[in-house]
Amino acid sequence: MTEPQRDDVPILITEAPPSYEQEFATRRKRYAIMMFSRVPCLILAAVFYETPWLAVGFIVLSIPLPWMAVLIANDRLPRRSEKFSRYRGQPGTAELEAKPHPVIEG
Repeated sequence: MTEPQRDDVPILITEAPPSYEQEFATRRKRYAIMMFSRVPCLILAAVFYETPWLAVGFIVLSIPLPWMAVLIANDRLPRRSEKFSRYRGQPGTAELEAKPHPVIEG
């Protein structure tokens, strides 16, 4: 039996997580974006003060943003998906070889 050919490319088993500084910068950026998205909501509420239901809608939309910003900023970053290298056999060969089936006639 011959040994399957191997690639010279090493298989990556683990992947190092981002550094603390990178993760902190990403979380800080998310927090700033969410907090600054509250400002347009309040400005739009002031612009549409003559339409009370719309102004109240923008104000209500801006209320949970600080709470959500803190939760998202304090959450760790999602892990990257890992791709596994699996042995697939040699191309062009059947996984199970066909064997002759005996037929019994009676």
